[in-house]
Amino acid sequence: MSFLKNIFGSKEQTIKNYNDFWKWFQENEKSFYQVVKEGKKIEEEFFSELSPKLGQLREGYYFLTGMMNEDTAELILTADGRVKNIVFVEELVNAAPDINGWKFTAFKPALDIEDVSIKMGDYEFSKNNISFYYNEDTNYPDEIDIVLVNENLNETNKDEITNGTFIFIDNLLGELNFATTIDNIVVVGKDKAEKELISIKKLKDFLIWREKEFIEKYDDVWHSTETNNHSILEGSLQNGKPLLAVVNMDLLNWENKASHPWILVIETKFNADPNGFPSDKTLAELNELEDVLLEELKDSEGYLNIGRETADGIREIYFACKDFRKPPKVAEQIITKYGDKFSITFDIYKDKYWQSLNRFTGN
Repeated sequence: MSFLKNIFGSKEQTIKNYNDFWKWFQENEKSFYQVVKEGKKIEEEFFSELSPKLGQLREGYYFLTGMMNEDTAELILTADGRVKNIVFVEELVNAAPDINGWKFTAFKPALDIEDVSIKMGDYEFSKNNISFYYNEDTNYPDEIDIVLVNENLNETNKDEITNGTFIFIDNLLGELNFATTIDNIVVVGKDKAEKELISIKKLKDFLIWREKEFIEKYDDVWHSTETNNHSILEGSLQNGKPLLAVVNMDLLNWENKASHPWILVIETKFNADPNGFPSDKTLAELNELEDVLLEELKDSEGYLNIGRETADGIREIYFACKDFRKPPKVAEQIITKYGDKFSITFDIYKDKYWQSLNRFTGN
């Protein structure tokens, strides 16, 4: 009878929302807790169950676990440094219920400099062999451009040392700060350093100061696009198919670009005519999609529609944004609403001076 019950019993619940996930977790938390406490078969008996359930919510959840103390297991959910996933990690953790014996944390936390020492292979990464300096560019004064200097780096171990140094900084700053506060970052050896070295202990304070300065400068800066001029740009791809772009030239020449440092790109693939452009019916649907975006991402709320580009069965829509949390949620809503008509993907990345869009201005 038990064999028949296993086959014909109730179907396992599909995870459709945060509440579904946490209900499932609560149903299994005691066995998971025991696995984490024993520390022997975490991959086989915890992560192998956890991963597909998170995957039913959406792609982009990563995780770590361990015992915080004798009585409390911690599950850290991370975005693995991907900005587009940050808001969804935060929402999932915020929706977590109180479960005795468990702590749920969003992102790998920042650690005290005295506690950060990482060993990888034959190398150690710590305050003793890593320092930094920063570059300044009068053309891009608000960019935070960091050079990390690792004394052990040479041409033969460059990849290994660079990777280990980034992991060290990730632990020092915490995942969220590392992913969102620095514009450019590289790792060099001491022989390649071009400026006086600064103790890595001072990196956190430097970034806090720069962020405070940035907010004071741009927090109240807004832009209305109502009366802006748009230009139609024509070109061709390498395969010879035509390209058509409609862009807000007033925005692209705006002196306060850095006030909206996050670029959202939504890519929509459609069934194209032989020339790569949409049919009249498809064009109407694409325009409807864009209208929904514009209704959700208003310039008065800090989301500036820069324009769109259409070619070879693909339309890309560009927004410059004051924050990185709302745009991914809106993009996911668009995917849900129009996913049966189009293949839609998106990304959001930091680009304070919109350099990734220079092709529209010829810079």
